[in-house]
Amino acid sequence: MTPPTPKKIRKELLLHGDTRYDDYYWMNQREDPEVLAHLAAENAYFEAKMAHLKDFREQLFQEIKGKIKEDDSSVPYTNRGYIYRTSYEVGDQYPRYFRKPVSGEEEELMFNLNEMAEPYDYYEVGAMAVSDDNRYVSYGEDTLSRRIYTIHIKDMLTGRNLPDQIPNTTAGSVWSADGQYLFYSVKDEALRPYKIMRHRLGTAPQDDEVVYEEKDETFRAYVYRSKSRKYVVIGSAQTVSTEYRLLEATNPLGEPRLFQARERNLEYGIEHIDERFYVLTNYGAKNFQLMVTPEDSTSKEHWETVIPNRPDVLLEGVDLFRDYLVLSERENGLTRLRVRPFDGEEYYLDFRDAAYMAYTSTNPDMESEVLRYGYQSMTTPPSTFDFNMRTRDRTLLKQQPVLGDFDPKNYETERVFSESRDGTRVPLSIVYRKGTPRDGTAPLLLYAYGSYGHSMDPSFSITRLSLLDRGMIFVIAHIRGGEEMGRHWYEEGKLLNKKNTFHDFIDAAEWLVKHDYTRTDRLYAMGGSAGGLLIGVVANLRPDLFAGLVSQVPFVDVVTTMLDDSIPLTTGEYDEWGNPNDAEFYHYIKSYSPVDQVEAKAYPKMLVTTGLHDSQVQYWEPAKWVAKLRELKTDDNDILFHTNLEAGHGGASGRFERIREVARDYAWVLDQAGLAQ
Repeated sequence: MTPPTPKKIRKELLLHGDTRYDDYYWMNQREDPEVLAHLAAENAYFEAKMAHLKDFREQLFQEIKGKIKEDDSSVPYTNRGYIYRTSYEVGDQYPRYFRKPVSGEEEELMFNLNEMAEPYDYYEVGAMAVSDDNRYVSYGEDTLSRRIYTIHIKDMLTGRNLPDQIPNTTAGSVWSADGQYLFYSVKDEALRPYKIMRHRLGTAPQDDEVVYEEKDETFRAYVYRSKSRKYVVIGSAQTVSTEYRLLEATNPLGEPRLFQARERNLEYGIEHIDERFYVLTNYGAKNFQLMVTPEDSTSKEHWETVIPNRPDVLLEGVDLFRDYLVLSERENGLTRLRVRPFDGEEYYLDFRDAAYMAYTSTNPDMESEVLRYGYQSMTTPPSTFDFNMRTRDRTLLKQQPVLGDFDPKNYETERVFSESRDGTRVPLSIVYRKGTPRDGTAPLLLYAYGSYGHSMDPSFSITRLSLLDRGMIFVIAHIRGGEEMGRHWYEEGKLLNKKNTFHDFIDAAEWLVKHDYTRTDRLYAMGGSAGGLLIGVVANLRPDLFAGLVSQVPFVDVVTTMLDDSIPLTTGEYDEWGNPNDAEFYHYIKSYSPVDQVEAKAYPKMLVTTGLHDSQVQYWEPAKWVAKLRELKTDDNDILFHTNLEAGHGGASGRFERIREVARDYAWVLDQAGLAQ
């Protein structure tokens, strides 16, 4: 059976005296019947080539599903007089949301997303917000997977939705103190949130008023309520700059006041308590510092340092309580939680694993002395704790159940460092089942992301157990472009330093081979979105190093996308990738852009996936890339391409449908490794 061969219509793309040719530019038409027919043909080819794995895919799906406690409930939390929780019943694809008064026994069902999702192939609810009097709940609903939400408002007294329906939003909304006004952000044609609107209950959304409009196309606008509940906070942000405006929640018709005017390379975040604001900022602080300023004097000349910058510690976040600050820090690639009483000695929480994740959880009550936090590692399921910051007593509230014969003692985790070609030491988080050979014969799956300053923490995964239990080693490479080792780690993996990201990954793979974790004919790699770009670059640079590659929703047509400001995310990401309208960035980006660097040579076997409605990375990027790879490659290795025709960037929406997608990808990897049994 031969793969689909799409037609070729040569398009000449000329810029900066350089000519590129794109034979598949015509695929950029989501509604074109010929495009849809091609994607359907690719899916048919995929299923035909995967036919021998049909039973194994189902086995994997049932195996993973069998480890999940289907009738499960979240740890309840209390907020403004009510106790909230979510739960699943057996067979549920989506959660059910409940609440009950702190002083009462009767629990009310707020939302059953399973019923709400019935008419749709895709369904997601995001960003619920409860009015101050606890009567109304606003929520965003996406039925297409384009991350374009319609806001609905439910009256909990009647159990019915109000007629108010607000389209084209980001899902998030904020209530005024009187519960009569709702603030939200809307999107432009490129899906950039650019206006903050004010909606009065009971009025037509087309009559809503603009509170703030962000006219700079590189910025996105958003809105939230301060933890103190005093302020509606309007934010504008781009990659290297932020700006906020304040509106008192009791004065919803007022004029927002500027906190601190935007400046190039000035980033800051704010939180309020009493008559002061705490400011987390890179102002004079590469790794960020915490500062404080009076409520009525908020420009930066009034900011005073509370926690100074430290060259070896990245200050990532702050949770504010009446008597405590809880600082989320990252040192040497690992997260730490630091408790700083306003009156008393500070201290750190202790964690035991070599590689782990620790993070603050739901803490809406500023008056509390109890911190809720989460902890997990590659061998420890997600665990929720309550920690009394005064007595230092720690209570485990819940650990994610893993059904079957799972025992964390059967698995081993390591944290080691590879060395890149420029001498940089890169952390690697490794997990495998005890007894897995360490003589180079074990198959290994290497995973990474490496962009946007997003740190890829060593988390637990139920689905991953199906790899480990079959003898596969799993490794996360914490490459530059993330922020694991501090702000410099991000800056050394972006813009004109972006190739460090790819070199770190390749050199980590070679290090793993050199140290007998695996061999090149047993080495596989996987990445998604910007991590899919990573896989695309690696395929071009070192196809000989890997036996198979999985590239999920990959950003692979970098030059063309970054030149099209009508595509979502483009203008806001010039400070991440560079603006190719500038000749220097154009030539640098082109030198690694996977579509532009495909050559006539041998490539490893590959699996590429995408979603038709993806708003983050358009489906035509991987479609064009696969077509060009098949056209030019000189080997007989299969390249399989699958498009989810009902979903977008995050894949399927139901919890079991997501597992089916994981089982599909893992079945392919395990089959290549000879472990499909």
